[in-house]
Amino acid sequence: MSQEIRNLEPKALWNKFADLNAVPRPSKKEERVIEFMKNFGTSLGLETFEDEIRNVIIRKPATLGMQNRKTIVLQGHLDMVHQKNNDTNFDFLTQGIDMFVDGDWVKAKGTTLGADNGLGVAAIMAILESKDIPHPAIDALFTIDEETGMTGALNLKGGILKGEILLNLDTEEDDEIDIGCAGGVDVTATRSYNEEETPEGSVGYTITVKGLNGGHSGMDIHKGLGNANKIMNRLLFDGFENFGLQIAEISGGSLRNAIPRESVAKVIVAAMYDEAFVFDMQEVVGDIKAEFKVMEPNLTIEIEKSDLPAKLMDLGVQEGLLRSIYAAHNGVYRMSPDMEDLVETSNNIARVIVKDGEISIQNLTRSSVESSKFDLANALRSAYELFGCEVEFGGSYPGWTPNPKSEILDVLTSIYEKQNGDKPKVVACHAGLECGILGTNYPGMDMISFGPTIHGAHSPDERASISSSQKFWKFFLEILANIPERK
Repeated sequence: MSQEIRNLEPKALWNKFADLNAVPRPSKKEERVIEFMKNFGTSLGLETFEDEIRNVIIRKPATLGMQNRKTIVLQGHLDMVHQKNNDTNFDFLTQGIDMFVDGDWVKAKGTTLGADNGLGVAAIMAILESKDIPHPAIDALFTIDEETGMTGALNLKGGILKGEILLNLDTEEDDEIDIGCAGGVDVTATRSYNEEETPEGSVGYTITVKGLNGGHSGMDIHKGLGNANKIMNRLLFDGFENFGLQIAEISGGSLRNAIPRESVAKVIVAAMYDEAFVFDMQEVVGDIKAEFKVMEPNLTIEIEKSDLPAKLMDLGVQEGLLRSIYAAHNGVYRMSPDMEDLVETSNNIARVIVKDGEISIQNLTRSSVESSKFDLANALRSAYELFGCEVEFGGSYPGWTPNPKSEILDVLTSIYEKQNGDKPKVVACHAGLECGILGTNYPGMDMISFGPTIHGAHSPDERASISSSQKFWKFFLEILANIPERK
């Protein structure tokens, strides 16, 4: 790992981030980082333990003169999204993140950076380790599996935390203070299908969609970015309608919370349509690239001859699959009527797998309104059930209802204005922060979320601003020094 990261200011923050990023920590594979964090707390002589679900809690007493302030919970999640470019050779289970500095940005070489939520976790670690930073009594809560199920937050029991105020360090624009967020539900459609022998006189093709930006399926869903699964379905639908294209396999997307960047399909057409199919596909490809030329300048669609597959999807099921994915909503479903420019409800068609007689279509539906979340989820269920899928809803978690009269919000807005000369944006976000979930077992806790600027989260383009981290650190320290007294 480059020493240049450790030399960045504030060194307390970047050194802890470098330490953390040396530890493999993909979602649902957090064993190493859990032990790392427990060893860290123990080495400081602080009360350190894990709960039943393996969240890590570290307690630190108030510094001298701060004993009469309200106890605070500093909260971040230990896991990170594991995404890499196709041409990057990297094992998230064994390797630490390879970082470098590019101007004002810290980036990773071909993978996600882990700044979401690694910078927030590193900031908490730096406070726990500090000997000269004023702060009240702290419960540091490091949750697991935030990115793929909110498992840690959902299973945190009431009574463990002693804090009255929670500072969540998991937002991605340094001029924003978050007071609300969306909830979510996983919508998964599955079904089996019969396979057919590949007919004689066929030509095999591999269709590849790649080069899309991808990104966070909540924070970036409103940007009009390309969805590889939707683009692939459009190509396959056209080939089927006009030339009787048949599908052998599809593998598109990866994680539910990442807008899919790539999709690969293996197909066949009758040899008699070979030249016409290629000509028609190039026209469709040209139309798609023209539509996305501003938002997705690096979009690449390849249609290349390949070996004939031995088996194909049953044509009746194939038609239902293509029509259902065409009908299934992807992107923004409804904007909030209560907060300007806030996405209320959306869906990400995140993963499409067709192979060996099995279909799986994985979606993540988000909304800050529970009834709207399940309205869209039911719309998706209807589209998939119409061609015989079994549809399951799983991993549902609530949103976080904004409290504009929050005491800690007044503290943060006042400090921000004094430090920066203008007012922060007080917002709710379309991502799934853990605050709404934690609030179910700690309903009286005053919660707020803020963080440094991070762009491209959940994609290999993820990058963290160095100057913003300095702004965030200064802001964070002043907040700790101004936590209200107990009443």
